[in-house]
Amino acid sequence: MKIPAHPTLIQRALDARLKQLQAQGPVLAASLVTVHRTCGKPACRCARGHKHPGQYLTWKEQGKTRSAYVPQALFPQVQSWQNEYHRLKRLIGESSQLSLALVKTHTTQQRRRAGRS
Repeated sequence: MKIPAHPTLIQRALDARLKQLQAQGPVLAASLVTVHRTCGKPACRCARGHKHPGQYLTWKEQGKTRSAYVPQALFPQVQSWQNEYHRLKRLIGESSQLSLALVKTHTTQQRRRAGRS
C-alpha cells in the first residue's frame, strides 16, 4: 500500500479504510486445511493409497491447537467467513500504517504552518 505524503490525503485514505471496517458477515480466525485419511474399510481404495480428503479448521485456544471437521456442505460458507477475517485484518493493518503516517507528518505540517504565520 502506498502512503500519501500530505496529511489531508492520509486522513482521507484512513477514513475510507475505516468505512470499510465493518464486518459483512461472520468472521472466522482459523485456518482451513485438507487432510487425507483412510476410512478403515479393507476393500476401500483408500487402503491402497488413494486416501479420502477432508476439510478441517485449525485454531489456537489457550495456547493449544484445536481442530474441527468441516462438512462439505459448509465448506463454501466457512471459506467466506475466513476470507472476511483476512479482509478485516488487512484493513486494520492499512489503517494502522496510515495512522502512524499521520502522526509522523503531524510535526512537519505544524512546522510548515508556523513558518507561514
